[in-house]
Amino acid sequence: MNLVRITQSVAAQQKVSSMGHPTLTLRVARIERVTPLIKRFTLSALDGGALPPFTGGSHIIVQMRDGTRQVNNAYSLMNSPRAPGCYQIGVRRQEPSKGGSAFLHDKVAEGDTLTVAPPNNLFALDASANHHVLIAGGIGITPFLSQLHELHDQSGSYELHYAFRSATHGAFCDELAAACGDRVRFYIDDQGQKLDVPALLRAMAPGSHAYVCGPATLIDAVRSAAQDVGLPPSRLHVEQFAAAAPTGDAYTVVLAKSGKTVHVASGESILNAIERDSAVPVPCLCREGVCGTCETRILEGEATHFDQYLSAQEKEAQKTLLICVSRAKGHTLVLDL
Repeated sequence: MNLVRITQSVAAQQKVSSMGHPTLTLRVARIERVTPLIKRFTLSALDGGALPPFTGGSHIIVQMRDGTRQVNNAYSLMNSPRAPGCYQIGVRRQEPSKGGSAFLHDKVAEGDTLTVAPPNNLFALDASANHHVLIAGGIGITPFLSQLHELHDQSGSYELHYAFRSATHGAFCDELAAACGDRVRFYIDDQGQKLDVPALLRAMAPGSHAYVCGPATLIDAVRSAAQDVGLPPSRLHVEQFAAAAPTGDAYTVVLAKSGKTVHVASGESILNAIERDSAVPVPCLCREGVCGTCETRILEGEATHFDQYLSAQEKEAQKTLLICVSRAKGHTLVLDL
């Protein structure tokens, strides 16, 4: 979503990060424990004014400094897009944590401030769909909460399928049951309630679109079932903030502008290799292939894309890649860096 306007109250709080990208300084207005592992954070403007608008499925990137360590994590916005006075995010404490969830759970209190990048949407509802099949696993329920507000406002046709490990870990179930009625179904793993993904996708009517967010096992199951039942890729939408660990053989990246050559080891990202060699400064907020700040032009060679930022057409064109997650197809890549 392009942010074409920002209210004066927010503009006064907007800064530019050291990487040259706009950020907002927001106050932590409220923290609620939703489950033993999940907290809901409500963020507001310092002066209580309006925040940049967003649409259902949007996320923000929270920038956290813990001592000398900088961590940037993407979190889905959960509240209604029609309520621009705050942003709400749900954060599950991960074990082991890469830093972000532990920092928010253990070191952030009401009244503190957080620096965030304004909303972006890579998981929007498709306006061409006549029915929306929403599939969530665990903390993957969060982007659907803002989408549900949109669907209710538009009297949209939908069904929500929400799977989680146990009743203790089912977040926002009471809110969902009250808002969605018989359009939501819960699947509790330790009670033997399994989500039959292939049957669900086979039952989709023509013109329906499927959306999935959750752990990699669920996303892989939905992708596999979609392929088996012949669901066109254009009707399947996936949200997955955690990028898979890089795999594949070592290769070489030539940085054309700087005249340097970087060797990328097996299991290493291009971004990490550049930073390891201190070759050139490269901006990157999320390091998960989500935000697009490290998008770089390809001058020679082809990439294997693992990001969620570029469209299928852009990936096929092989004009750019996101160096935080994508890799070379061959032995050498020449980049405009």
